[in-house]
Amino acid sequence: MTRERLYLFDTTLRDGQQTPGIDFSVEDKVAIARMLDEFGMAYVEGGYPGANPTDTAFFEKSRTHHASFVAFGMTKRAGVSASNDPGLAALLQAKSDAICFVAKSWDYHVRVALGCTNEENLESIAESVKAAVSAGREAMIDCEHFFDGFKANPDYALACAKAAFEAGARWVVLCDTNGGTQPSEVREIVGKVIAAGIPGRNLGIHAHDDTGQAVANSLAAVEAGARQIQGTLNGIGERCGNANLVTLIPTLMLKPAYAQRFDTGIPAASLAGISRLSRNFDELLNRAPEPQAPYVGSSAFATKAGIHASALVKEPATYEHVPPESVGNRRRVMVSDQGGKSNFIAELKRRGIEVGKSDRRLDTLISLVKEREAMGYAYEGADASFELLARRTLGSVPEFFRVESFRCMVERRYDAKGSIKTVSEAIVKIQIDGEERMSVAEGHGPVNALDIALRKDLGRFQNEIADMTLVDFKVRILNGGTEAITRVLIESHDSTGARWWTVGVSDNIIDASFQALMDSIVYKLMKNREMAGLVAAE
Repeated sequence: MTRERLYLFDTTLRDGQQTPGIDFSVEDKVAIARMLDEFGMAYVEGGYPGANPTDTAFFEKSRTHHASFVAFGMTKRAGVSASNDPGLAALLQAKSDAICFVAKSWDYHVRVALGCTNEENLESIAESVKAAVSAGREAMIDCEHFFDGFKANPDYALACAKAAFEAGARWVVLCDTNGGTQPSEVREIVGKVIAAGIPGRNLGIHAHDDTGQAVANSLAAVEAGARQIQGTLNGIGERCGNANLVTLIPTLMLKPAYAQRFDTGIPAASLAGISRLSRNFDELLNRAPEPQAPYVGSSAFATKAGIHASALVKEPATYEHVPPESVGNRRRVMVSDQGGKSNFIAELKRRGIEVGKSDRRLDTLISLVKEREAMGYAYEGADASFELLARRTLGSVPEFFRVESFRCMVERRYDAKGSIKTVSEAIVKIQIDGEERMSVAEGHGPVNALDIALRKDLGRFQNEIADMTLVDFKVRILNGGTEAITRVLIESHDSTGARWWTVGVSDNIIDASFQALMDSIVYKLMKNREMAGLVAAE
Protein backbone atom coordinates (compact mmCIF):
# COMPACT_ATOMS: atom_id res chain seq x y z
CA MET A 1 0.00 0.00 0.00
CA THR A 2 1.44 3.35 -1.08
CA ARG A 3 1.37 5.94 1.68
CA GLU A 4 0.50 9.57 1.05
CA ARG A 5 3.04 12.23 1.87
CA LEU A 6 2.40 14.64 4.74
CA TYR A 7 4.53 17.79 4.72
CA LEU A 8 5.68 19.16 8.08
CA PHE A 9 6.11 22.92 8.13
CA ASP A 10 7.93 24.41 11.12
CA THR A 11 7.14 28.01 12.12
CA THR A 12 9.22 28.13 15.31
CA LEU A 13 11.46 30.92 14.04
CA ARG A 14 8.48 33.22 13.42
CA ASP A 15 5.53 32.08 15.54
CA GLY A 16 7.91 31.06 18.31
CA GLN A 17 9.44 34.51 18.41
CA GLN A 18 6.02 35.86 19.40
CA THR A 19 6.18 33.86 22.65
CA PRO A 20 6.44 36.14 25.71
CA GLY A 21 10.02 36.14 26.97
CA ILE A 22 11.58 34.76 23.76
CA ASP A 23 13.69 36.91 21.46
CA PHE A 24 15.90 35.01 19.01
CA SER A 25 19.22 36.41 17.86
CA VAL A 26 20.56 35.66 14.38
CA GLU A 27 22.87 33.07 15.96
CA ASP A 28 19.91 31.46 17.74
CA LYS A 29 17.99 31.27 14.48
CA VAL A 30 20.93 29.71 12.65
CA ALA A 31 21.29 27.04 15.35
CA ILE A 32 17.56 26.24 15.42
CA ALA A 33 17.30 26.12 11.62
CA ARG A 34 20.17 23.62 11.57
CA MET A 35 18.44 21.45 14.19
CA LEU A 36 15.18 21.44 12.20
CA ASP A 37 16.92 20.80 8.90
CA GLU A 38 18.92 17.86 10.24
CA PHE A 39 15.82 16.42 11.91
CA GLY A 40 14.00 16.17 8.58
CA MET A 41 11.36 18.93 8.44
CA ALA A 42 10.03 19.56 4.94
CA TYR A 43 9.77 23.32 5.45
CA VAL A 44 11.53 25.71 7.83
CA GLU A 45 10.01 29.16 7.99
CA GLY A 46 12.69 31.63 9.03
CA GLY A 47 10.78 34.79 9.80
CA TYR A 48 9.73 38.06 8.19
CA PRO A 49 12.53 39.68 6.11
CA GLY A 50 12.25 43.44 6.08
CA ALA A 51 10.23 43.56 9.29
CA ASN A 52 13.24 43.77 11.65
CA PRO A 53 17.06 43.75 11.42
CA THR A 54 17.39 40.21 12.81
CA ASP A 55 15.13 38.59 10.20
CA THR A 56 16.58 40.68 7.39
CA ALA A 57 20.10 39.53 8.32
CA PHE A 58 18.94 35.94 8.70
CA PHE A 59 17.68 35.90 5.11
CA GLU A 60 20.91 37.18 3.60
CA LYS A 61 21.65 33.56 2.69
CA SER A 62 19.87 30.21 2.72
CA ARG A 63 19.99 28.51 6.12
CA THR A 64 18.95 24.95 5.21
CA HIS A 65 20.40 22.16 3.08
CA HIS A 66 17.48 19.74 2.87
CA ALA A 67 14.33 21.56 4.00
CA SER A 68 12.72 24.29 1.91
CA PHE A 69 13.71 27.62 3.47
CA VAL A 70 10.64 29.85 3.70
CA ALA A 71 10.25 33.63 3.98
CA PHE A 72 7.05 34.96 5.50
CA GLY A 73 5.33 38.28 4.83
CA MET A 74 2.23 40.21 3.87
CA THR A 75 0.58 40.23 0.48
CA LYS A 76 1.00 43.47 -1.46
CA ARG A 77 -0.91 46.49 -0.27
CA ALA A 78 -4.17 47.47 -1.93
CA GLY A 79 -3.77 50.27 -4.46
CA VAL A 80 -0.07 49.52 -5.07
CA SER A 81 1.20 47.34 -7.89
CA ALA A 82 3.18 44.22 -7.06
CA SER A 83 6.29 45.72 -8.67
CA ASN A 84 6.12 48.83 -6.46
CA ASP A 85 5.35 47.27 -3.10
CA PRO A 86 8.42 47.48 -0.78
CA GLY A 87 7.25 44.66 1.47
CA LEU A 88 6.84 42.28 -1.47
CA ALA A 89 10.22 43.39 -2.81
CA ALA A 90 11.89 42.43 0.50
CA LEU A 91 10.34 38.95 0.28
CA LEU A 92 11.51 38.47 -3.31
CA GLN A 93 15.03 39.60 -2.41
CA ALA A 94 15.32 37.19 0.51
CA LYS A 95 17.44 34.09 -0.10
CA SER A 96 14.59 31.65 0.33
CA ASP A 97 13.18 28.68 -1.57
CA ALA A 98 9.57 29.57 -0.87
CA ILE A 99 7.42 32.50 0.21
CA CYS A 100 4.47 32.19 2.57
CA PHE A 101 2.11 35.16 2.34
CA VAL A 102 -0.34 35.92 5.12
CA ALA A 103 -3.69 37.08 3.77
CA LYS A 104 -6.95 38.14 5.36
CA SER A 105 -9.74 35.66 4.65
CA TRP A 106 -12.39 37.05 6.99
CA ASP A 107 -14.28 39.97 5.45
CA TYR A 108 -14.55 41.56 8.89
CA HIS A 109 -10.74 41.83 9.05
CA VAL A 110 -10.53 43.08 5.46
CA ARG A 111 -12.81 45.95 6.38
CA VAL A 112 -11.42 46.73 9.85
CA ALA A 113 -7.71 45.85 9.61
CA LEU A 114 -6.90 46.47 5.94
CA GLY A 115 -9.45 49.17 5.22
CA CYS A 116 -9.91 48.05 1.64
CA THR A 117 -12.65 46.35 -0.37
CA ASN A 118 -13.10 42.61 -0.56
CA GLU A 119 -12.20 42.70 -4.25
CA GLU A 120 -8.97 44.61 -3.59
CA ASN A 121 -7.95 41.98 -1.04
CA LEU A 122 -8.58 39.19 -3.56
CA GLU A 123 -6.44 41.04 -6.11
CA SER A 124 -3.61 41.45 -3.57
CA ILE A 125 -3.66 37.71 -2.89
CA ALA A 126 -3.58 36.73 -6.56
CA GLU A 127 -0.95 39.27 -7.64
CA SER A 128 1.38 38.43 -4.74
CA VAL A 129 1.26 34.73 -5.54
CA LYS A 130 1.91 35.40 -9.23
CA ALA A 131 4.90 37.60 -8.38
CA ALA A 132 6.45 34.86 -6.23
CA VAL A 133 5.86 32.18 -8.87
CA SER A 134 7.34 34.44 -11.59
CA ALA A 135 10.44 34.86 -9.42
CA GLY A 136 10.86 31.09 -9.28
CA ARG A 137 9.71 30.65 -5.70
CA GLU A 138 7.27 28.13 -4.32
CA ALA A 139 4.28 30.22 -3.23
CA MET A 140 1.83 29.58 -0.44
CA ILE A 141 -0.85 31.53 1.38
CA ASP A 142 -1.69 31.47 5.08
CA CYS A 143 -5.41 32.29 5.09
CA GLU A 144 -5.53 34.14 8.40
CA HIS A 145 -8.70 33.68 10.53
CA PHE A 146 -9.99 31.26 7.89
CA PHE A 147 -12.25 29.20 10.14
CA ASP A 148 -13.84 32.21 11.83
CA GLY A 149 -14.14 33.85 8.42
CA PHE A 150 -15.75 30.75 6.93
CA LYS A 151 -18.32 30.59 9.70
CA ALA A 152 -19.15 34.29 9.18
CA ASN A 153 -19.06 34.40 5.37
CA PRO A 154 -18.18 31.07 3.73
CA ASP A 155 -18.37 32.43 0.18
CA TYR A 156 -15.74 35.08 0.79
CA ALA A 157 -13.39 32.84 2.77
CA LEU A 158 -13.53 30.32 -0.08
CA ALA A 159 -12.96 33.11 -2.62
CA CYS A 160 -9.71 34.03 -0.84
CA ALA A 161 -8.50 30.43 -0.85
CA LYS A 162 -9.44 29.99 -4.52
CA ALA A 163 -7.75 33.24 -5.53
CA ALA A 164 -4.47 31.92 -4.13
CA PHE A 165 -4.84 28.43 -5.60
CA GLU A 166 -5.83 29.63 -9.06
CA ALA A 167 -2.92 32.10 -9.11
CA GLY A 168 -0.50 29.20 -8.64
CA ALA A 169 -0.06 28.73 -4.89
CA ARG A 170 1.40 25.33 -4.06
CA TRP A 171 -0.23 25.46 -0.63
CA VAL A 172 -3.34 27.13 0.72
CA VAL A 173 -3.04 27.00 4.50
CA LEU A 174 -6.19 27.31 6.59
CA CYS A 175 -5.44 29.14 9.84
CA ASP A 176 -7.30 28.91 13.12
CA THR A 177 -5.70 32.16 14.21
CA ASN A 178 -7.81 32.72 17.33
CA GLY A 179 -7.51 29.06 18.34
CA GLY A 180 -11.18 28.65 19.19
CA THR A 181 -12.35 26.25 16.49
CA GLN A 182 -13.32 22.72 17.55
CA PRO A 183 -12.00 19.53 15.86
CA SER A 184 -15.43 18.64 14.47
CA GLU A 185 -15.68 22.10 12.89
CA VAL A 186 -12.19 21.83 11.40
CA ARG A 187 -13.02 18.44 9.88
CA GLU A 188 -16.28 19.73 8.39
CA ILE A 189 -14.86 22.99 7.00
CA VAL A 190 -11.77 21.37 5.46
CA GLY A 191 -14.10 18.89 3.75
CA LYS A 192 -16.16 21.75 2.32
CA VAL A 193 -13.05 23.52 1.02
CA ILE A 194 -12.01 20.34 -0.81
CA ALA A 195 -15.54 19.90 -2.17
CA ALA A 196 -15.38 23.50 -3.46
CA GLY A 197 -12.45 22.61 -5.73
CA ILE A 198 -9.17 22.97 -3.82
CA PRO A 199 -7.52 19.52 -3.62
CA GLY A 200 -6.43 18.23 -0.24
CA ARG A 201 -2.89 17.78 -1.55
CA ASN A 202 -2.72 21.60 -1.74
CA LEU A 203 -4.23 22.30 1.68
CA GLY A 204 -2.47 22.93 4.97
CA ILE A 205 -3.54 23.55 8.58
CA HIS A 206 -2.17 26.17 10.98
CA ALA A 207 -3.69 25.73 14.46
CA HIS A 208 -3.31 27.76 17.64
CA ASP A 209 -3.77 26.18 21.06
CA ASP A 210 -6.14 28.55 22.84
CA THR A 211 -8.52 25.73 23.76
CA GLY A 212 -5.77 23.13 24.15
CA GLN A 213 -6.81 21.46 20.88
CA ALA A 214 -4.20 22.57 18.34
CA VAL A 215 -2.84 19.03 17.95
CA ALA A 216 -6.36 17.58 17.72
CA ASN A 217 -7.39 20.22 15.18
CA SER A 218 -4.30 19.48 13.07
CA LEU A 219 -5.10 15.76 13.06
CA ALA A 220 -8.75 16.50 12.23
CA ALA A 221 -7.61 18.53 9.21
CA VAL A 222 -5.39 15.65 8.04
CA GLU A 223 -8.26 13.19 8.41
CA ALA A 224 -10.42 15.52 6.30
CA GLY A 225 -7.79 15.66 3.55
CA ALA A 226 -5.21 18.40 4.32
CA ARG A 227 -1.63 17.34 3.63
CA GLN A 228 0.52 20.05 5.20
CA ILE A 229 0.76 20.64 8.97
CA GLN A 230 2.25 23.81 10.44
CA GLY A 231 3.47 23.98 14.02
CA THR A 232 6.35 24.77 16.35
CA LEU A 233 8.88 22.97 18.52
CA ASN A 234 7.40 22.28 21.96
CA GLY A 235 4.27 24.19 20.90
CA ILE A 236 5.67 27.65 21.63
CA GLY A 237 3.92 30.69 20.19
CA GLU A 238 1.87 33.70 21.14
CA ARG A 239 -0.85 33.45 23.79
CA CYS A 240 -1.29 29.68 24.45
CA GLY A 241 1.06 28.59 21.68
CA ASN A 242 0.81 26.70 18.40
CA ALA A 243 0.32 23.10 17.37
CA ASN A 244 3.16 21.13 18.96
CA LEU A 245 5.14 19.31 16.26
CA VAL A 246 7.00 17.36 18.97
CA THR A 247 3.66 15.78 19.89
CA LEU A 248 2.29 15.52 16.36
CA ILE A 249 5.28 13.78 14.77
CA PRO A 250 5.35 10.69 17.06
CA THR A 251 1.57 10.41 16.78
CA LEU A 252 1.76 10.46 12.98
CA MET A 253 4.65 8.00 12.88
CA LEU A 254 3.71 5.55 15.65
CA LYS A 255 -0.08 5.37 15.67
CA PRO A 256 -1.34 2.89 13.02
CA ALA A 257 -4.29 5.11 12.07
CA TYR A 258 -1.76 7.58 10.61
CA ALA A 259 1.45 5.58 10.18
CA GLN A 260 -0.18 3.11 7.79
CA ARG A 261 -1.57 5.90 5.59
CA PHE A 262 1.06 8.65 5.66
CA ASP A 263 4.76 9.26 5.18
CA THR A 264 6.02 12.28 7.14
CA GLY A 265 9.46 12.33 5.52
CA ILE A 266 11.03 12.09 8.99
CA PRO A 267 13.57 9.21 9.29
CA ALA A 268 13.05 6.66 12.06
CA ALA A 269 16.46 7.62 13.47
CA SER A 270 15.26 11.23 13.84
CA LEU A 271 12.13 10.08 15.66
CA ALA A 272 14.34 8.25 18.16
CA GLY A 273 16.09 11.57 18.77
CA ILE A 274 12.97 13.70 19.20
CA SER A 275 13.27 13.81 23.01
CA ARG A 276 16.81 15.13 22.64
CA LEU A 277 15.63 17.70 20.06
CA SER A 278 12.92 18.92 22.43
CA ARG A 279 15.29 19.20 25.39
CA ASN A 280 18.08 20.82 23.38
CA PHE A 281 15.61 23.43 22.18
CA ASP A 282 14.52 24.17 25.75
CA GLU A 283 18.18 24.38 26.70
CA LEU A 284 18.77 26.97 23.98
CA LEU A 285 15.81 28.95 25.35
CA ASN A 286 17.27 28.60 28.88
CA ARG A 287 14.08 27.15 30.29
CA ALA A 288 13.29 23.91 32.08
CA PRO A 289 11.65 21.18 29.95
CA GLU A 290 7.98 20.46 30.64
CA PRO A 291 8.05 17.18 32.62
CA GLN A 292 4.56 16.09 31.52
CA ALA A 293 5.00 16.84 27.82
CA PRO A 294 3.59 13.94 25.75
CA TYR A 295 6.20 11.48 24.46
CA VAL A 296 9.28 13.52 25.45
CA GLY A 297 8.67 14.72 29.02
CA SER A 298 10.57 13.17 31.90
CA SER A 299 7.22 11.99 33.30
CA ALA A 300 5.78 10.77 29.99
CA PHE A 301 6.65 7.16 30.86
CA ALA A 302 6.80 7.51 34.64
CA THR A 303 4.80 5.21 36.92
CA LYS A 304 4.34 5.89 40.60
CA ALA A 305 1.58 3.66 41.98
CA GLY A 306 2.85 0.30 43.22
CA ILE A 307 0.20 -1.78 41.44
CA HIS A 308 0.97 -0.06 38.14
CA ALA A 309 4.69 -0.59 38.57
CA SER A 310 4.23 -4.26 39.32
CA ALA A 311 2.30 -4.75 36.07
CA LEU A 312 4.78 -2.60 34.15
CA VAL A 313 7.72 -4.74 35.20
CA LYS A 314 5.90 -7.87 33.98
CA GLU A 315 4.70 -6.36 30.69
CA PRO A 316 5.49 -2.71 29.72
CA ALA A 317 2.53 -2.49 27.32
CA THR A 318 0.15 -2.56 30.28
CA TYR A 319 0.84 1.12 30.99
CA GLU A 320 2.75 2.38 27.92
CA HIS A 321 1.02 3.34 24.68
CA VAL A 322 4.33 3.29 22.74
CA PRO A 323 7.83 2.04 23.67
CA PRO A 324 9.73 4.94 25.33
CA GLU A 325 12.83 4.11 23.27
CA SER A 326 10.96 4.85 20.02
CA VAL A 327 11.03 8.55 20.89
CA GLY A 328 14.36 8.55 22.71
CA ASN A 329 12.78 8.64 26.16
CA ARG A 330 13.00 6.12 29.00
CA ARG A 331 10.76 4.35 31.45
CA ARG A 332 10.76 5.68 35.02
CA VAL A 333 9.35 3.66 37.86
CA MET A 334 9.20 6.28 40.56
CA VAL A 335 10.05 5.66 44.17
CA SER A 336 7.93 7.26 46.87
CA ASP A 337 5.92 6.40 49.94
CA GLN A 338 3.20 5.16 47.58
CA GLY A 339 5.44 2.63 45.86
CA GLY A 340 6.02 -1.04 46.64
CA LYS A 341 8.98 -3.31 46.07
CA SER A 342 8.37 -3.52 42.32
CA ASN A 343 8.91 0.23 41.97
CA PHE A 344 12.19 0.08 43.84
CA ILE A 345 13.54 -3.02 42.11
CA ALA A 346 12.74 -1.65 38.65
CA GLU A 347 14.28 1.75 39.37
CA LEU A 348 17.37 0.24 40.96
CA LYS A 349 17.85 -2.15 38.03
CA ARG A 350 17.68 0.76 35.58
CA ARG A 351 20.52 2.33 37.52
CA GLY A 352 22.61 -0.84 37.36
CA ILE A 353 21.92 -1.84 40.96
CA GLU A 354 20.82 -5.46 41.29
CA VAL A 355 18.97 -6.42 44.46
CA GLY A 356 16.77 -9.39 45.23
CA LYS A 357 13.20 -9.05 46.38
CA SER A 358 13.99 -10.88 49.62
CA ASP A 359 17.13 -8.85 50.35
CA ARG A 360 16.74 -7.21 53.78
CA ARG A 361 18.68 -4.17 52.58
CA LEU A 362 15.82 -3.48 50.14
CA ASP A 363 13.38 -3.41 53.06
CA THR A 364 15.73 -1.02 54.84
CA LEU A 365 15.87 1.27 51.80
CA ILE A 366 12.07 1.28 51.40
CA SER A 367 11.59 2.09 55.09
CA LEU A 368 14.20 4.82 54.87
CA VAL A 369 12.57 6.43 51.83
CA LYS A 370 9.14 6.37 53.46
CA GLU A 371 10.54 7.78 56.69
CA ARG A 372 12.39 10.59 54.90
CA GLU A 373 9.42 11.42 52.69
CA ALA A 374 7.34 11.78 55.85
CA MET A 375 9.93 14.38 56.90
CA GLY A 376 9.42 16.25 53.62
CA TYR A 377 11.88 14.73 51.14
CA ALA A 378 10.50 14.00 47.66
CA TYR A 379 12.58 11.40 45.84
CA GLU A 380 10.26 11.01 42.88
CA GLY A 381 11.47 14.43 41.75
CA ALA A 382 15.07 14.06 42.90
CA ASP A 383 16.54 11.13 41.00
CA ALA A 384 20.16 11.83 41.93
CA SER A 385 19.51 12.09 45.66
CA PHE A 386 17.58 8.82 45.53
CA GLU A 387 20.43 7.03 43.78
CA LEU A 388 22.92 8.30 46.35
CA LEU A 389 20.65 7.15 49.19
CA ALA A 390 20.17 3.74 47.53
CA ARG A 391 23.88 3.19 46.94
CA ARG A 392 24.73 4.19 50.51
CA THR A 393 22.10 1.78 51.85
CA LEU A 394 22.85 -1.13 49.52
CA GLY A 395 26.57 -0.60 49.17
CA SER A 396 28.72 2.48 49.39
CA VAL A 397 29.50 5.85 47.86
CA PRO A 398 33.09 7.15 47.91
CA GLU A 399 33.73 9.98 50.37
CA PHE A 400 35.20 12.46 47.91
CA PHE A 401 35.19 15.21 50.53
CA ARG A 402 33.69 15.91 53.93
CA VAL A 403 32.15 19.23 54.91
CA GLU A 404 33.31 20.17 58.39
CA SER A 405 31.23 23.33 58.65
CA PHE A 406 29.75 26.20 56.70
CA ARG A 407 28.65 29.71 57.56
CA CYS A 408 26.58 32.15 55.56
CA MET A 409 26.04 35.86 56.20
CA VAL A 410 23.75 38.37 54.53
CA GLU A 411 24.42 42.08 54.95
CA ARG A 412 21.97 44.78 53.86
CA ARG A 413 23.47 48.27 53.74
CA TYR A 414 23.49 51.60 51.94
CA ASP A 415 26.30 52.32 49.51
CA ALA A 416 28.04 55.67 48.98
CA LYS A 417 25.23 56.80 46.67
CA GLY A 418 22.54 56.01 49.19
CA SER A 419 21.28 52.93 47.36
CA ILE A 420 20.43 49.74 49.23
CA LYS A 421 22.85 46.90 48.61
CA THR A 422 22.48 43.31 49.79
CA VAL A 423 25.70 41.28 49.96
CA SER A 424 25.88 37.54 50.73
CA GLU A 425 29.07 35.87 51.90
CA ALA A 426 29.66 32.17 52.54
CA ILE A 427 32.52 30.29 54.22
CA VAL A 428 32.85 26.53 53.71
CA LYS A 429 35.39 24.32 55.51
CA ILE A 430 36.01 20.88 53.97
CA GLN A 431 38.33 17.88 54.35
CA ILE A 432 39.87 16.39 51.18
CA ASP A 433 42.47 13.62 51.36
CA GLY A 434 43.12 14.44 55.02
CA GLU A 435 43.75 18.11 54.26
CA GLU A 436 41.51 20.86 55.56
CA ARG A 437 40.54 23.58 53.10
CA MET A 438 38.51 26.73 53.64
CA SER A 439 36.85 28.72 50.87
CA VAL A 440 35.16 32.13 51.04
CA ALA A 441 32.90 33.56 48.36
CA GLU A 442 30.39 36.32 47.74
CA GLY A 443 27.32 35.73 45.63
CA HIS A 444 23.95 36.97 44.51
CA GLY A 445 22.12 35.61 47.53
CA PRO A 446 23.21 33.06 50.16
CA VAL A 447 22.65 29.98 47.99
CA ASN A 448 24.75 31.37 45.16
CA ALA A 449 27.50 32.29 47.64
CA LEU A 450 27.43 28.79 49.14
CA ASP A 451 27.50 27.18 45.71
CA ILE A 452 30.56 29.23 44.69
CA ALA A 453 32.36 28.62 47.98
CA LEU A 454 31.68 24.87 48.00
CA ARG A 455 33.00 24.46 44.46
CA LYS A 456 35.86 26.95 44.77
CA ASP A 457 38.56 24.51 45.85
CA LEU A 458 37.85 20.78 45.67
CA GLY A 459 41.48 19.90 45.09
CA ARG A 460 41.98 17.03 42.65
CA PHE A 461 38.26 16.99 41.89
CA GLN A 462 38.13 20.63 40.81
CA ASN A 463 38.48 20.02 37.07
CA GLU A 464 35.74 17.37 37.14
CA ILE A 465 33.06 19.84 38.20
CA ALA A 466 34.12 22.71 35.94
CA ASP A 467 31.36 21.92 33.41
CA MET A 468 28.64 21.52 36.04
CA THR A 469 25.95 24.21 36.20
CA LEU A 470 22.96 24.79 38.47
CA VAL A 471 20.03 25.41 36.10
CA ASP A 472 16.94 25.39 38.34
CA PHE A 473 16.21 26.00 42.01
CA LYS A 474 12.82 25.35 43.60
CA VAL A 475 11.74 26.04 47.16
CA ARG A 476 8.58 24.76 48.80
CA ILE A 477 7.34 25.55 52.27
CA LEU A 478 5.84 22.38 53.77
CA ASN A 479 3.99 23.95 56.67
CA GLY A 480 3.09 27.42 57.87
CA GLY A 481 5.03 30.04 59.78
CA THR A 482 8.52 31.49 59.60
CA GLU A 483 9.85 28.35 61.34
CA ALA A 484 8.40 26.12 58.59
CA ILE A 485 10.07 23.02 57.18
CA THR A 486 11.49 23.85 53.75
CA ARG A 487 12.15 21.54 50.80
CA VAL A 488 14.70 22.62 48.19
CA LEU A 489 15.02 20.95 44.78
CA ILE A 490 18.04 21.75 42.62
CA GLU A 491 18.52 20.78 38.97
CA SER A 492 22.05 20.56 37.59
CA HIS A 493 23.54 19.66 34.24
CA ASP A 494 26.94 19.26 32.61
CA SER A 495 28.57 19.41 29.20
CA THR A 496 27.47 15.85 28.32
CA GLY A 497 23.83 16.99 28.37
CA ALA A 498 23.04 15.00 31.52
CA ARG A 499 20.54 16.59 33.92
CA TRP A 500 19.85 15.54 37.50
CA TRP A 501 17.79 16.67 40.49
CA THR A 502 18.78 16.66 44.15
CA VAL A 503 16.77 17.45 47.28
CA GLY A 504 17.37 18.89 50.73
CA VAL A 505 14.96 19.37 53.65
CA SER A 506 15.41 21.41 56.80
CA ASP A 507 13.75 24.03 58.98
CA ASN A 508 16.54 26.27 57.66
CA ILE A 509 16.34 27.11 53.95
CA ILE A 510 20.12 27.60 53.72
CA ASP A 511 20.78 24.17 55.24
CA ALA A 512 18.25 22.53 52.91
CA SER A 513 19.91 24.22 49.94
CA PHE A 514 23.36 23.11 51.07
CA GLN A 515 22.21 19.48 51.35
CA ALA A 516 20.97 19.57 47.75
CA LEU A 517 24.15 21.31 46.55
CA MET A 518 26.38 18.67 48.18
CA ASP A 519 24.34 15.81 46.71
CA SER A 520 24.59 17.37 43.27
CA ILE A 521 28.40 17.52 43.37
CA VAL A 522 28.81 14.03 44.85
CA TYR A 523 26.46 12.60 42.21
CA LYS A 524 28.48 14.27 39.44
CA LEU A 525 31.75 12.85 40.79
CA MET A 526 30.24 9.38 41.17
CA LYS A 527 28.83 9.39 37.63
CA ASN A 528 32.17 10.54 36.22
CA ARG A 529 33.74 7.39 37.64
CA GLU A 530 30.96 5.19 36.31
CA MET A 531 31.41 6.62 32.79
CA ALA A 532 35.19 6.23 33.03
CA GLY A 533 34.67 2.57 33.94
CA LEU A 534 32.36 2.03 30.99
CA VAL A 535 34.83 3.64 28.59
CA ALA A 536 37.70 1.55 29.97
CA ALA A 537 35.65 -1.62 29.52
CA GLU A 538 34.91 -0.91 25.84
